[in-house]
Amino acid sequence: MNDKNKVIRPTDDEARSLAKRLIRMARFGALATLEAETGHPLATRTALATDMDGTPIILISELSAHRHALEADPRCSLMVGEPGRGDPLAHPRLTMVGEARRVNPEDPAHSRLKRRYLARQPKAQLYVDFADFAFFRIEPKRASLNGGFGKAFLLERDDFVLPADLVAELEPVEYGAVKHMNEDHREAIGLYATVLCKGKAPADEWWMASLDPEGADLVSGDLVERLVFPERLASPQDLQPMLVRLAKEARTRQPAA
Repeated sequence: MNDKNKVIRPTDDEARSLAKRLIRMARFGALATLEAETGHPLATRTALATDMDGTPIILISELSAHRHALEADPRCSLMVGEPGRGDPLAHPRLTMVGEARRVNPEDPAHSRLKRRYLARQPKAQLYVDFADFAFFRIEPKRASLNGGFGKAFLLERDDFVLPADLVAELEPVEYGAVKHMNEDHREAIGLYATVLCKGKAPADEWWMASLDPEGADLVSGDLVERLVFPERLASPQDLQPMLVRLAKEARTRQPAA
Protein backbone atom coordinates (compact mmCIF):
# COMPACT_ATOMS: atom_id res chain seq x y z
CA MET A 1 0.00 0.00 0.00
CA ASN A 2 1.43 3.38 -0.97
CA ASP A 3 1.48 6.42 1.30
CA LYS A 4 -1.42 8.06 -0.55
CA ASN A 5 -3.75 5.14 0.12
CA LYS A 6 -2.85 5.25 3.80
CA VAL A 7 -4.27 8.75 4.25
CA ILE A 8 -7.20 8.79 1.79
CA ARG A 9 -10.44 7.60 3.36
CA PRO A 10 -13.24 5.86 1.42
CA THR A 11 -15.73 8.45 0.19
CA ASP A 12 -18.95 8.19 2.19
CA ASP A 13 -22.18 10.17 2.51
CA GLU A 14 -20.71 12.34 5.26
CA ALA A 15 -17.87 13.40 2.96
CA ARG A 16 -20.27 14.06 0.09
CA SER A 17 -22.50 16.17 2.35
CA LEU A 18 -19.56 18.22 3.62
CA ALA A 19 -18.26 18.80 0.10
CA LYS A 20 -21.64 20.04 -1.10
CA ARG A 21 -22.01 22.29 1.93
CA LEU A 22 -18.61 23.89 1.39
CA ILE A 23 -19.43 24.63 -2.24
CA ARG A 24 -22.98 25.88 -1.70
CA MET A 25 -22.02 28.19 1.18
CA ALA A 26 -18.92 29.69 -0.42
CA ARG A 27 -19.09 33.42 -1.16
CA PHE A 28 -15.59 33.41 -2.59
CA GLY A 29 -12.80 31.01 -3.39
CA ALA A 30 -9.20 30.75 -4.55
CA LEU A 31 -9.08 30.21 -8.31
CA ALA A 32 -5.92 28.75 -9.82
CA THR A 33 -5.27 29.11 -13.55
CA LEU A 34 -2.29 28.91 -15.91
CA GLU A 35 -0.88 32.31 -16.82
CA ALA A 36 -1.47 32.89 -20.54
CA GLU A 37 1.97 34.29 -21.36
CA THR A 38 4.20 31.99 -19.29
CA GLY A 39 2.15 28.96 -18.24
CA HIS A 40 3.05 29.62 -14.61
CA PRO A 41 0.38 28.93 -11.96
CA LEU A 42 -1.69 32.00 -11.17
CA ALA A 43 -3.94 32.20 -8.11
CA THR A 44 -6.60 34.81 -7.44
CA ARG A 45 -9.59 35.34 -5.19
CA THR A 46 -12.94 35.28 -6.96
CA ALA A 47 -16.53 35.79 -5.86
CA LEU A 48 -18.81 32.78 -6.28
CA ALA A 49 -22.33 31.51 -6.57
CA THR A 50 -23.59 28.09 -7.62
CA ASP A 51 -25.84 26.90 -10.39
CA MET A 52 -28.70 24.59 -9.45
CA ASP A 53 -26.58 21.47 -9.85
CA GLY A 54 -23.86 22.83 -7.55
CA THR A 55 -21.48 23.94 -10.30
CA PRO A 56 -19.61 27.11 -9.26
CA ILE A 57 -20.37 30.32 -11.16
CA ILE A 58 -17.89 33.19 -11.48
CA LEU A 59 -18.21 36.61 -13.10
CA ILE A 60 -14.97 38.09 -14.43
CA SER A 61 -13.82 41.05 -16.50
CA GLU A 62 -11.76 40.67 -19.64
CA LEU A 63 -9.29 43.07 -18.00
CA SER A 64 -8.32 40.45 -15.40
CA ALA A 65 -5.31 38.18 -15.76
CA HIS A 66 -7.30 35.06 -14.89
CA ARG A 67 -9.82 35.83 -17.66
CA HIS A 68 -6.97 35.83 -20.19
CA ALA A 69 -5.63 32.65 -18.62
CA LEU A 70 -8.96 30.81 -18.85
CA GLU A 71 -9.54 31.86 -22.44
CA ALA A 72 -6.10 30.55 -23.38
CA ASP A 73 -6.45 27.35 -21.35
CA PRO A 74 -9.74 26.51 -19.57
CA ARG A 75 -8.10 24.13 -17.09
CA CYS A 76 -8.33 25.42 -13.54
CA SER A 77 -8.87 24.49 -9.93
CA LEU A 78 -10.97 26.17 -7.26
CA MET A 79 -10.57 25.94 -3.49
CA VAL A 80 -13.43 26.77 -1.13
CA GLY A 81 -13.75 26.64 2.65
CA GLU A 82 -13.20 29.49 5.07
CA PRO A 83 -10.88 29.20 8.08
CA GLY A 84 -12.25 30.00 11.51
CA ARG A 85 -10.61 30.40 14.88
CA GLY A 86 -7.35 28.69 15.67
CA ASP A 87 -5.28 26.71 13.20
CA PRO A 88 -6.54 27.53 9.66
CA LEU A 89 -5.41 24.09 8.49
CA ALA A 90 -7.78 22.40 10.93
CA HIS A 91 -10.85 23.71 9.08
CA PRO A 92 -12.49 21.87 6.15
CA ARG A 93 -11.70 22.87 2.57
CA LEU A 94 -12.30 21.42 -0.84
CA THR A 95 -10.31 21.81 -4.05
CA MET A 96 -12.01 20.91 -7.30
CA VAL A 97 -10.27 20.39 -10.62
CA GLY A 98 -12.06 21.18 -13.85
CA GLU A 99 -12.46 23.49 -16.80
CA ALA A 100 -14.07 26.91 -17.12
CA ARG A 101 -16.80 27.35 -19.72
CA ARG A 102 -17.94 30.83 -20.71
CA VAL A 103 -21.72 31.33 -20.77
CA ASN A 104 -22.69 33.90 -23.39
CA PRO A 105 -25.74 36.17 -22.99
CA GLU A 106 -27.48 34.27 -25.80
CA ASP A 107 -27.25 31.01 -23.87
CA PRO A 108 -30.65 30.05 -22.34
CA ALA A 109 -28.86 29.42 -19.02
CA HIS A 110 -27.48 32.97 -18.82
CA SER A 111 -30.52 34.58 -17.16
CA ARG A 112 -30.61 31.84 -14.52
CA LEU A 113 -26.90 32.22 -13.75
CA LYS A 114 -27.23 36.00 -13.55
CA ARG A 115 -30.19 35.77 -11.16
CA ARG A 116 -28.54 33.20 -8.90
CA TYR A 117 -25.23 35.09 -8.89
CA LEU A 118 -26.82 38.41 -7.96
CA ALA A 119 -28.82 36.75 -5.19
CA ARG A 120 -25.49 35.82 -3.58
CA GLN A 121 -23.40 38.78 -4.77
CA PRO A 122 -25.82 41.75 -4.93
CA LYS A 123 -23.06 44.36 -5.24
CA ALA A 124 -22.24 42.88 -8.65
CA GLN A 125 -25.41 44.56 -9.93
CA LEU A 126 -23.21 47.62 -10.48
CA TYR A 127 -21.21 45.93 -13.26
CA VAL A 128 -22.89 42.66 -14.20
CA ASP A 129 -24.18 44.09 -17.50
CA PHE A 130 -20.92 45.74 -18.54
CA ALA A 131 -19.78 44.44 -21.93
CA ASP A 132 -16.37 43.35 -20.64
CA PHE A 133 -17.82 41.05 -17.96
CA ALA A 134 -18.84 37.45 -18.59
CA PHE A 135 -20.09 34.48 -16.59
CA PHE A 136 -18.12 31.26 -16.46
CA ARG A 137 -19.16 27.89 -15.07
CA ILE A 138 -16.38 25.91 -13.45
CA GLU A 139 -17.20 22.42 -14.73
CA PRO A 140 -15.64 20.09 -12.17
CA LYS A 141 -14.09 16.74 -13.01
CA ARG A 142 -13.04 15.67 -9.53
CA ALA A 143 -12.18 17.12 -6.14
CA SER A 144 -10.08 16.57 -3.04
CA LEU A 145 -11.70 17.16 0.34
CA ASN A 146 -9.77 17.85 3.51
CA GLY A 147 -12.30 17.59 6.30
CA GLY A 148 -9.76 18.33 9.02
CA PHE A 149 -6.78 16.48 10.45
CA GLY A 150 -6.70 12.91 9.15
CA LYS A 151 -9.88 13.31 7.08
CA ALA A 152 -8.85 13.30 3.41
CA PHE A 153 -11.11 12.15 0.58
CA LEU A 154 -11.01 11.98 -3.21
CA LEU A 155 -14.35 12.74 -4.88
CA GLU A 156 -15.64 12.27 -8.38
CA ARG A 157 -17.95 14.78 -10.06
CA ASP A 158 -21.07 12.76 -9.24
CA ASP A 159 -20.22 12.93 -5.54
CA PHE A 160 -20.93 16.66 -5.36
CA VAL A 161 -22.70 17.73 -8.59
CA LEU A 162 -26.40 16.89 -9.03
CA PRO A 163 -27.66 14.96 -12.08
CA ALA A 164 -28.75 17.16 -14.97
CA ASP A 165 -32.14 15.49 -15.39
CA LEU A 166 -33.02 16.05 -11.73
CA VAL A 167 -32.13 19.75 -11.94
CA ALA A 168 -33.97 20.21 -15.24
CA GLU A 169 -37.28 19.23 -13.63
CA LEU A 170 -37.03 21.81 -10.84
CA GLU A 171 -35.48 24.65 -12.89
CA PRO A 172 -38.76 25.98 -14.41
CA VAL A 173 -40.34 26.53 -10.98
CA GLU A 174 -37.31 27.53 -8.90
CA TYR A 175 -37.42 31.28 -9.52
CA GLY A 176 -41.15 31.52 -8.84
CA ALA A 177 -40.81 29.48 -5.66
CA VAL A 178 -37.97 31.65 -4.33
CA LYS A 179 -39.88 34.83 -5.18
CA HIS A 180 -43.03 33.51 -3.48
CA MET A 181 -41.14 32.56 -0.33
CA ASN A 182 -39.46 35.97 -0.08
CA GLU A 183 -42.69 37.87 -0.68
CA ASP A 184 -45.13 35.80 1.36
CA HIS A 185 -43.23 33.57 3.77
CA ARG A 186 -40.44 35.60 5.33
CA GLU A 187 -41.40 34.30 8.76
CA ALA A 188 -40.75 30.74 7.62
CA ILE A 189 -37.41 31.74 6.07
CA GLY A 190 -36.41 33.36 9.36
CA LEU A 191 -37.26 30.15 11.20
CA TYR A 192 -35.29 28.04 8.73
CA ALA A 193 -32.26 30.28 9.21
CA THR A 194 -32.29 30.86 12.96
CA VAL A 195 -33.79 27.64 14.30
CA LEU A 196 -32.80 24.91 11.84
CA CYS A 197 -29.53 26.44 10.63
CA LYS A 198 -28.56 28.36 13.79
CA GLY A 199 -27.95 31.53 11.78
CA LYS A 200 -26.59 34.50 13.73
CA ALA A 201 -28.60 37.35 12.18
CA PRO A 202 -32.12 38.26 13.41
CA ALA A 203 -34.91 36.19 11.85
CA ASP A 204 -36.42 39.10 9.90
CA GLU A 205 -33.12 39.82 8.13
CA TRP A 206 -32.92 36.52 6.24
CA TRP A 207 -33.85 35.96 2.59
CA MET A 208 -33.97 32.91 0.39
CA ALA A 209 -31.38 33.25 -2.38
CA SER A 210 -31.95 30.05 -4.33
CA LEU A 211 -33.33 26.53 -4.33
CA ASP A 212 -32.17 23.19 -5.68
CA PRO A 213 -33.28 19.56 -5.24
CA GLU A 214 -31.21 19.14 -2.06
CA GLY A 215 -31.82 22.38 -0.22
CA ALA A 216 -32.01 26.16 -0.13
CA ASP A 217 -29.42 28.90 0.30
CA LEU A 218 -30.36 31.56 2.84
CA VAL A 219 -28.60 34.91 3.06
CA SER A 220 -28.42 37.89 5.38
CA GLY A 221 -25.88 40.45 4.22
CA ASP A 222 -22.56 38.61 4.11
CA LEU A 223 -23.91 35.64 6.07
CA VAL A 224 -24.91 32.44 4.30
CA GLU A 225 -26.68 29.39 5.68
CA ARG A 226 -27.48 26.15 3.90
CA LEU A 227 -30.89 24.60 4.59
CA VAL A 228 -30.42 20.93 3.71
CA PHE A 229 -33.55 18.96 2.94
CA PRO A 230 -33.90 15.68 4.88
CA GLU A 231 -34.15 13.92 1.54
CA ARG A 232 -33.55 14.93 -2.06
CA LEU A 233 -36.62 16.13 -3.96
CA ALA A 234 -37.77 13.52 -6.46
CA SER A 235 -39.95 15.99 -8.41
CA PRO A 236 -41.03 19.66 -8.33
CA GLN A 237 -44.28 18.57 -6.65
CA ASP A 238 -42.25 17.63 -3.56
CA LEU A 239 -40.97 21.19 -3.01
CA GLN A 240 -43.95 22.80 -1.30
CA PRO A 241 -44.59 19.88 1.08
CA MET A 242 -40.91 19.91 2.02
CA LEU A 243 -40.89 23.64 2.80
CA VAL A 244 -44.09 23.32 4.82
CA ARG A 245 -42.68 20.33 6.70
CA LEU A 246 -39.50 22.21 7.60
CA ALA A 247 -41.42 25.29 8.71
CA LYS A 248 -43.50 23.13 11.06
CA GLU A 249 -40.37 21.48 12.39
CA ALA A 250 -38.76 24.86 13.02
CA ARG A 251 -41.81 26.13 14.88
CA THR A 252 -41.78 23.01 17.06
CA ARG A 253 -38.10 23.49 17.89
CA GLN A 254 -38.36 27.27 18.35
CA PRO A 255 -37.37 28.29 21.89
CA ALA A 256 -40.20 29.60 24.04
CA ALA A 257 -40.37 33.39 24.24
